[in-house]
Amino acid sequence: MIIVVDTNVVVSAAFWPKSEDRRCFVLLARRKCRLAVTEVILREYRSLVARIGHRECPDRDPTPFLAWIERVALLVEAAPLGKRRSRDFMDDPFLACALASRAEFIVTKDKDLLTLDKPFGVEIVTPREFCRKLES
Repeated sequence: MIIVVDTNVVVSAAFWPKSEDRRCFVLLARRKCRLAVTEVILREYRSLVARIGHRECPDRDPTPFLAWIERVALLVEAAPLGKRRSRDFMDDPFLACALASRAEFIVTKDKDLLTLDKPFGVEIVTPREFCRKLES
C-alpha cells in the first residue's frame, strides 16, 4: 500500500514522537505501507520542518527523521493534474504525487484536502483514521 503524507503530519511526527502523526511513521517503519514523495514535497518537508523546528523546538534535531524519510520513500515524478484541484494550490503537489504513485491514501490534517471527495480514487484521511484502518 502506498501513501502520501502532507507536511503538517511530517512536522508533528518529527518533533512530537508520542503524537498520532508519529504512529503513521511507525507503521511505515514496520512496512505496513510505503511513502511516496516528489522532489517538491521533500523540499517542502525540509523547509517547513527547519522553520518550525527552529521556532518551536530548538532543542530537537529533526535531521535524522528527515534523512530516514528520504531513504525509505518512493521518489516519483508528479503526475500532471490539468487544473487546480484543491482550494489551496499548495495542496496540489500532494494530489499529483498520489496520482503518480497510485497511492491509496493521503494522510493529512489539512481541511482543504480533507474536504475533497476521493480525488482520483485516493482516500484522504487524518492520521487517526489512517492508523485505525491499518491497525484493524
